[in-house]
Amino acid sequence: MRMREDLTAAHDRACQRLARPGTWWTGTERVAIAAEARRATACRLCRQRRDALSPEQVTGTHDQPGDLPPHVVEAVHRIRTDSGRLTEAWFRRMRAAGLSEEHYVELIGIVATVIAVDGFHHALGLSPRPLPAPEPGEPTRRRPSGAKPGGAWVAMVAPEDLTPDDPPIYQGKSGAFIHRALSLVPDEVIGFFDLDDAMYLPDALLRDFGREYRALTHAQIELLAARMSALNRCHY
Repeated sequence: MRMREDLTAAHDRACQRLARPGTWWTGTERVAIAAEARRATACRLCRQRRDALSPEQVTGTHDQPGDLPPHVVEAVHRIRTDSGRLTEAWFRRMRAAGLSEEHYVELIGIVATVIAVDGFHHALGLSPRPLPAPEPGEPTRRRPSGAKPGGAWVAMVAPEDLTPDDPPIYQGKSGAFIHRALSLVPDEVIGFFDLDDAMYLPDALLRDFGREYRALTHAQIELLAARMSALNRCHY
């Protein structure tokens, strides 16, 4: 099946971003997180937890052939397989185990990218893209100075708190909480919404009901989005 050229290009950029050193994870770590996100769907512990009334009822060890620390594997697997039942208490346990909020936010960006690209390929009956080879280099480790707690488990950057040193993460966007969610790691906002613009619609076009920009209408796109949100227990 032939994909739109802009969509193929967006997927290419997303995969390239996985390989590059990020803000808090190295390229090797980012690719390892992406690989773990794929493995999570076949994990026996994750399957047992999904089937349980509460994931807290099930203990055990994740299927873990990779080299990531156990608490990072736990975060990847839970975000990938059971994100609708995550709790702040679980998040606090991840923090206590050594996962900083900055690392956590970047990890979410990586897992979300894998889910989006792999899910699209699966829907078309295509094999997953091969993961890229990691690129060398060190993370930048820059936390936005305007990041503040409140409104989420992690600090976020409101549009009015951006500084001249920050990338323009809200350019062409409303700055709603869906845009702010990854703002503690600005590159993840830019990267994820570069993919989102191609797979969904750019923010400026969402409410332009006088023209249809995709093969699906606005109404059909929103019906699919609402259904997927319900299936994934997304409260947003």
